[in-house]
Amino acid sequence: MSTLDIRVDPSQMGVDVTRLERVKTHFDRYVQDRRLSGWLATVARGGELVWSAKGGYRDREKALAVTDDTIWRIYSMTKPITSVAAMILYEEGHFDLNDDAGRWIDELKSPRVWSGGNVNNPETVPANGPVRIHHLLTHMSGLTYGFNYVHPVDAIYRAKGYDFGYPKGADLEQAVHDWCTSPLLFQPGSRWNYSVATDVLGRLIEIWSGQSLDVFLRERVLDPLGMDDTDWWCPTAKQDRLSMLYVPLNGDSFAHEELARGAAKQPRVLGGGGGLVSSAADYHRFSTMLLRRGELDGVRVISSRTIDLMTQNHLPDDADLTAFATDSFSETSYAGVGFGLGFSVVLDRRKNKSLVSEGSFAWGGAASTVFWVDPDEELTVSFFTQLLPSGTYPIRRELQQLVYQALLD
Repeated sequence: MSTLDIRVDPSQMGVDVTRLERVKTHFDRYVQDRRLSGWLATVARGGELVWSAKGGYRDREKALAVTDDTIWRIYSMTKPITSVAAMILYEEGHFDLNDDAGRWIDELKSPRVWSGGNVNNPETVPANGPVRIHHLLTHMSGLTYGFNYVHPVDAIYRAKGYDFGYPKGADLEQAVHDWCTSPLLFQPGSRWNYSVATDVLGRLIEIWSGQSLDVFLRERVLDPLGMDDTDWWCPTAKQDRLSMLYVPLNGDSFAHEELARGAAKQPRVLGGGGGLVSSAADYHRFSTMLLRRGELDGVRVISSRTIDLMTQNHLPDDADLTAFATDSFSETSYAGVGFGLGFSVVLDRRKNKSLVSEGSFAWGGAASTVFWVDPDEELTVSFFTQLLPSGTYPIRRELQQLVYQALLD
C-alpha cells in the first residue's frame, strides 16, 4: 500500500491546501541549506488523505529523489505498533495491566534499584514493589537506554554493549536478560524515563503468544491493516526505495552509510521499541486505524475501548512529564504532555504552547520522524525524514503550527 492517493476534496474536509503549501515551502528550505536531505509529510482528516508533499532526496549522494513509496527507518515509531500488539493479547486475557512482569521475566522477579556507588560497583536496594505490565507500557518501570548518557545505570547498559545498538550475537531474550539484571533507575512507578521497556514488552508478546515478535506483528497488526512495506528490514527487492541515513555537522548533514546498512539486512534482535522500517502510506493506515478507534476498512484490529484506554494519561495524579519525568532524552516535549499506554498525550495546549488539541496522542522516531492523531479535529499527520538525532531541529513543533493554521473549521 505505497501510494498516497487523494480521493476527496480537501476543502470539503475543512482543509485549505493553499495554506498547507507553507509546509512544503518551510521544509524545502531545510533541503536547500542541507539540514535535511529529503522529507515527506501527510495530512488526513476523517481518515481521508487530503494532502501530501515531499522534497529533496532519499539518497542525496546518488541524486535519488524522495518518492511516495520511499521506505524510512521509523525507529521508535515502532513502539505504538508494539503497544497495540501487546494490548491485543490483553484483550485475549493473557495478562492484567497490574500483573507483575516477573511472572514471565525471571530477571524481574526480585528487581533491585540503584542507590549509589559507581558503574563498576553499583549499590542497590530491593524494589519496594513489582515492575508491573503497565509500567512497561508507560515507561515507569525504571529501565533506561544506554544512549541516554545521563545516569550511571545508562553507562551500565553501555558496558554490556547496549548504546544505540546491540552487542554482537545477542538476541531479544539475551538483551532482556542483560537489561533486567542491571539496576533499575528508580522505584517502579515513581518516575517516567524513556527506555527499553517496549523491547521488554516485545519479549513478553513472544512469551504470551508462543510466536516470534515478527510473526505475531505480521499476523495480527501489519497484514490486517495492509501494511505491506512495514518490516524489520528492507528486502533486496525494495532496497532502491530505502532512504539513506544522515547526521548533522555544523549546520550541514552527511550520510552515515555504516548505520544505514543496518536496515538492509535481517536483524538478530527484533526490537519492539525501534526495529521497523515503513512507508508513509503504511503508517497512514496505522494512524487511521487509531483515529477510528481500532478499525480500518471493516477490519477490527483492537477494541475501541482499549484504544480509548491507551490514549489517556496514565501518569499518577494526571501529572504531565515536566512534573514526573527524569531529565533525559524523549521523543516529545514535556510541558502539558502526559503519557498513556504507548503514546504521549496532550493534556494542556496552553502549557504546551501549541495548537494541538487536548487528547491528541503521538510519538516520534530517532531519525526525526513523527506522527500524531487529533481526535477532536479528526486529524492524522505524519512526517518522514532520516536525520539522527531527532532533537537536532524543532521539526515537530514547526510542523504542528504549519498544519493547524490550514484548518478551516
